[in-house]
Amino acid sequence: MGREHLHLDVGGNTARITLANPKRRNSLSEDVLRELLGALDDVASSPATGLVLAAEGPVFSAGHDFADVAPRDVVGVRSLLDVCQSVMQAMQALPQVVVARVHALATAAGCQLVASADLAVAASTAGFALPGGKGGWFCHTPAVPVARAVGRKRLMEMALTGDVIDAATALEWGLVNRVVEPDDLDDAVDELLARATRGSAASKAWGKRVLYAQLDRPEDQAYAIASEAMAAASQSAGAKEGMAAFLEKRPADWPD
Repeated sequence: MGREHLHLDVGGNTARITLANPKRRNSLSEDVLRELLGALDDVASSPATGLVLAAEGPVFSAGHDFADVAPRDVVGVRSLLDVCQSVMQAMQALPQVVVARVHALATAAGCQLVASADLAVAASTAGFALPGGKGGWFCHTPAVPVARAVGRKRLMEMALTGDVIDAATALEWGLVNRVVEPDDLDDAVDELLARATRGSAASKAWGKRVLYAQLDRPEDQAYAIASEAMAAASQSAGAKEGMAAFLEKRPADWPD
């Protein structure tokens, strides 16, 4: 399908989606979100083991496009938010490991994108905000994954003040995994993704799915989910090869 607002490259082990609408600050109109959802579907069915989510221009993403939101009635806004939620959940359902490459400011639903990725690497020039707290439209949905990344008190500070936190603070709070100088950003993304995608791709995809299923559940429910998944996974080709390689003291030959 043709894509107007982003670039998709699915060659090799690493797929790349790059938001490419800098004149609109890579804002997330419904058209952009639907393009992004389609690109994620294409990545899901590709042989890639990892996905880098990046952006062009001076802003990573400014979040929802008010020019797209303002004319809508409540049913229309609800529909837009449903598409946005589908994008965020599709990233977490993706069998590939998703790393957000954040070179600049990510606000509102743009910050939601970062928080919804499996991993995130930020340049020291990046910033993060839920600006609805100092405006007229509170960042209710962006706060969902951000809360799960940074915890209650830090979420409250971001959501209530609307102020930008710098990359160093985002690292301290757990919103990103690494902060590097801008010239080192691509190398840092590639290095983290390489470590996060080694081993059995099938095992990794199942592991990611179960991690998200048990997160934020009560401990007994989390253990029930994780124990059943681990028991089932012990019979997979990847698990059997990994254990055999360890016991036989040889490199693993991972099945497809």
